[in-house]
Amino acid sequence: MPTLVTWFVPALLALPVGVGLAGVVLPAFGYLPALGGETFSLDPFRQLLAVPGLAASALLSLASGLLTTAVSTIGVALFLAAFHGTAGDRLARRLLAPLLAVPHAAAAFGLAFLIAPSGLIFRLLAEPFGLTRPPDLLIIGDPLGLAMMAGLVAKEMPFLLLVAFAALPQADPVRRSRLAASLGYGRMAGFLLTVWPGVYRQIRLPVLAVAAYASGVVDVALILGPSLPAPLAVRLVAWMNDPDLSLRFMASAGALLQLAITGAVLLLWLIGERLVGLLRRRVAASGRRHGRDGTWRIAAGIPVALAGGAVFFGLAWLFVWSIAGFWAFPAILPPSVGLATWSRTLESAGGPLATTFLVAILSAGVALVLVVILLEARRRQFRASAGRAVRLTPAMAGLIYLPLIVPQIAFVFGLQVAVLSLGLTPSIPLLAAVHLVFVAPYVALALADPWYAVDPRYEQVAASLGHGALARLFRVRLPMATAAVLTAMAIGFATSVGQYLPTLLIGAGRLPTITTEAVALASGGNRRIIGAYALLQTLLPFLAFTLSATLPRLLLRGRGGMRRA
Repeated sequence: MPTLVTWFVPALLALPVGVGLAGVVLPAFGYLPALGGETFSLDPFRQLLAVPGLAASALLSLASGLLTTAVSTIGVALFLAAFHGTAGDRLARRLLAPLLAVPHAAAAFGLAFLIAPSGLIFRLLAEPFGLTRPPDLLIIGDPLGLAMMAGLVAKEMPFLLLVAFAALPQADPVRRSRLAASLGYGRMAGFLLTVWPGVYRQIRLPVLAVAAYASGVVDVALILGPSLPAPLAVRLVAWMNDPDLSLRFMASAGALLQLAITGAVLLLWLIGERLVGLLRRRVAASGRRHGRDGTWRIAAGIPVALAGGAVFFGLAWLFVWSIAGFWAFPAILPPSVGLATWSRTLESAGGPLATTFLVAILSAGVALVLVVILLEARRRQFRASAGRAVRLTPAMAGLIYLPLIVPQIAFVFGLQVAVLSLGLTPSIPLLAAVHLVFVAPYVALALADPWYAVDPRYEQVAASLGHGALARLFRVRLPMATAAVLTAMAIGFATSVGQYLPTLLIGAGRLPTITTEAVALASGGNRRIIGAYALLQTLLPFLAFTLSATLPRLLLRGRGGMRRA
């Protein structure tokens, strides 16, 4: 029975990806009877290749996936090499953890408000440089997509750093760093040559997920990315929502092109891993110790500081705009403030907030139940293998994390086709079921290691007292893993809140959430309303993380031994 469960749950979570891809492949080759496509043909691909600016859109998506991932990963590696075990390390752990609660769209809006020609940075530079009006610069929506990539880096670098913090203990950093130092290596060189390879192996999957996401991102691209031409994923969404239904065939062909681009990003990244490995071995064999790295250590903190600062100051600036009255450039602070914007926003945002909360709590709750069932079944399956660490097999993990590697646009549109073919109408349960596909991998990623880290001897004692399997699960393991379970639930909740594309396509505009409403406002230009909606989008995940940190202390009050365990 445990063997059946350990394969059933991953297969159940991966099934929508397969269905979605099938729903894209058939229309891409001209077959979609509901729209008159009765025969297979290559016409959709011919139409796609004739679209102006297609090559530029594809290259922009390719560059976004590679550059965003490279900058984020290198920044994390350099920061850890310079500051592991120092006060800077401890400060980063405390300050960056809340950033998990910030959705990508909210972070993108915050960055836009900072770097726009009339944003905070240019307001601060106005007096020293004598600026009386915003400079005529194309920063938001620049043709190279640099602002879009900066927005992605600002969100993904803290995420990868927090994942790396969790993976560090398994790489034995203290012993390896001391050994490298005893051989004369500088702090950074010793860490990068001896500790970082082990850390990277642990965080490789999140890195690949970042690469896949950045190559097919939609919401951040709509806020910060170029429009002429836009990244491929943004153009696909426009074709999919076009009133001319015949464009669905071309959109399906484009979805396969997006899948190929993401595949190329991952392939190039894997090749890059090999090249970096060769470079590391050559550096190690060269004998150079790189002992004088004081300047490099100071510089290594800049990328992480900029990324974290961009999100924190961006959110603060969103709040200032949400309460500002008339505010002309180059004034640094608004001459008047008020709550009129919040009053109007709360009146109109009630429905989207309720939908967001219901979908997020349903998807995160079901994901938590499925992941606990999977992890517990795998643990019991491993009982006979005493002394071996319990892990999901690569095949199981691959099925669970498949939605993080396959670009959303490549299969969510196929899911939409399947939903329409089955005659299903948009509803809260349907939307929650689709969100579950993306929520469950993050819940599994957050809960697997803490779940298996619980000392099994506590349950052995309970079993010796006559307690059954369910009693041991609910009265021993779950209480001991309370903090990890609630954190995984909060991560799943935040993941659901930030879902834009699945909500847009499966909800078909009938189930607006706070995220879809916020992104829709990006083209409006009313910064006060945008600031209020972006902050509301951040509020729900922030409350979830606050509860996940507070509830264990309340539930385990008077049980200090369990907290230490």
